Amino acid sequence: MHRLAPTRRAVLGGALAAPFMLGGATSAARAQSWPTRPIRLIVPFGAGTSTDIVARLLVPRMSQTLGQPLVVENRAGAGGVVGSDAVAKSPPDGYNLCLGSIASHSVNVSLMPQMPYDVLRDFTPISLVTEAPNLLVVSASVPVTTLPEFFEWAKQQRNGVSYASAGNGTSSHLAGELLKMKTGAPLVHVPYKSGAQAVTDVISGTVPMTVYQVTAVLPFVRDGKLKALATTSAKRLEIAPEVPTAVEQGVADFDVAAWHGLFAPAGLPEPVRDRIYNALREALFAPELKEQLRNQGLIPVASAPDAFRPWLAEDIAKWREVVRVSGATAD
Repeated sequence: MHRLAPTRRAVLGGALAAPFMLGGATSAARAQSWPTRPIRLIVPFGAGTSTDIVARLLVPRMSQTLGQPLVVENRAGAGGVVGSDAVAKSPPDGYNLCLGSIASHSVNVSLMPQMPYDVLRDFTPISLVTEAPNLLVVSASVPVTTLPEFFEWAKQQRNGVSYASAGNGTSSHLAGELLKMKTGAPLVHVPYKSGAQAVTDVISGTVPMTVYQVTAVLPFVRDGKLKALATTSAKRLEIAPEVPTAVEQGVADFDVAAWHGLFAPAGLPEPVRDRIYNALREALFAPELKEQLRNQGLIPVASAPDAFRPWLAEDIAKWREVVRVSGATAD
């Protein structure tokens, strides 16, 4: 049988393919041996914040799975930008990770035009870790028990209804602005220096309403000092199943939650990325940790890397529009 002689292109193609195949094999081999030293997990917020709490809950279990310690380093500043930027500029070798949040990796993109990093370009998104839905609560003195009743009552107030937030550009602020956009409710933002101060003034009746973390406001709801009108999540919460969602009460497509996500520098090899993701997933769904997160008002997610990137792009776009319409700025 006559055998066709290989063409020059085929010969060259095979010669060129060999190094790439070798490189892929080398990358996979390195991933198998990774990690060989401690891994730094930067939390771009201070100790005691929700991001810090999540990190310290995850670290023992992930360290055990990966065979090397994960060392938490708090590097706060500029709404999470300082610590996040340090990771973005680190080598993509799997030894520098960032537990980011809705602030550092979504909202700030629109609030801070001079951001030193591009979230989608300069990071490898590994996984959405947890979601933290909020409750929309009002003072006990406000004469309503449902969200539609609140909107009707708000429209009757001559100067609109003030709502308190944890500060300009926070998720509690932007959740209020999104609600205003979707319903036309006459809501007036009143920023505070902290969420605790905002909640205190809603309890006293100084400000009628706020949207804030479930665990921070639920005890006051149970005590009758606040009324919970809605959860901002798409589904009712296990920790407060009696509170209906805003969607159930007629606010279409209203799904707002603070969140935490795990990131590495751009260019992280996929085999290393996947090992980190698998360790994270294993930790998140350990029964004890799930219960600890639930007690913090957090929902474990562990979305796969390929799903997290498009989700992140949509979240950034959503808050960009809210910031544009509302004119929100960061403190």
